[in-house]
Amino acid sequence: MDFPLSLPLTIDANGSARMAGTRIALATVLRAFRDGATPEEIVLQFDTLALADVYAVVAAYLKDRPTFDDYLKREDAADEAAWRQGRAMTERAGLRERLLARRADRAPVPGG
Repeated sequence: MDFPLSLPLTIDANGSARMAGTRIALATVLRAFRDGATPEEIVLQFDTLALADVYAVVAAYLKDRPTFDDYLKREDAADEAAWRQGRAMTERAGLRERLLARRADRAPVPGG
């Protein structure tokens, strides 16, 4: 997504935006605002943010909601995909142990 150059953002290789000079995702700031937090409350939650930067992002969001909402949908989809991938890897991690336990349950009892 092409954000206005005046916004205090940095864009990573995946196209995710972060507030300039911080590790705070743009999506985090926008979601907090959409959930009812004021810029002042957002800065209290994330003390690395500058109040003027949060106001700039909120103003841009209010000026062009559809564009930012599309961006948030893409970020939500990417978060969901990462969560699913992590879950799949976690489930596979215990696969060997589950198979060995199942084999042990089926093993014939000696002398039986």
